[in-house]
Amino acid sequence: MTALIARSVASAQCQTTHPKKVVMVGDSLIYGYGDTEGGGWVERLRRQWMDPAEPGPIIYNLGVRGDGVQQVSARLEQEFSLRGELRRRVPDILVLSVGLNDCARLGRSTGRPMTDEATFIRELDGLLDRATQLCPTFFVGMVPVNESLMPYADVLHFSNADQVRYSQIIRHACAERSIDYLDLYQRWLSQGAAWCHERLCGDGLHPNVLGYRTLMADVSSWEPLMRALS
Repeated sequence: MTALIARSVASAQCQTTHPKKVVMVGDSLIYGYGDTEGGGWVERLRRQWMDPAEPGPIIYNLGVRGDGVQQVSARLEQEFSLRGELRRRVPDILVLSVGLNDCARLGRSTGRPMTDEATFIRELDGLLDRATQLCPTFFVGMVPVNESLMPYADVLHFSNADQVRYSQIIRHACAERSIDYLDLYQRWLSQGAAWCHERLCGDGLHPNVLGYRTLMADVSSWEPLMRALS
């Protein structure tokens, strides 16, 4: 067991009244790109819990646009260990959200994926295994894209078919480790394509203001995470 993991275990066992610290690591869905009103669902939560009269959890937004599972995995432990400013405590909860950039195809709709499925499975398994050793972990899935607006940035092709496969990989990997998984893809898609497209930016990829309002509602009503934060 590494010193970092030992610190995490000791932190979880110590009974104090400190505000819970939450690190949210991932791609542009964590970063909040596209939300000109509230800065994304993570920022909306952070602002909601900053009231000095009723302080809530302390949130760190560690989203990086364009990140895939390999990039998130490479920075996970350092990002985690550096958020220990409260009596050197490590974070209490880790929220991950990654995968969309991995399933993009390069150059054309039938091009090679940014991360092939075998590599994605291997990297995701490693990421989740290490994450669950650090602290309680939750996973927020990807939202559907608007295929009619592809390619993104004139080179990246995203499709619902690829999203389904990569989402299934994530769901299965989380289930194997008893990690709570918020399946935004199926939740949004169940409302219909027009409903989804109304919540995306003109690039067909990132949520817009309405999309992030919806995401905020989705996460705020996600009972496993809210229970852990209480």
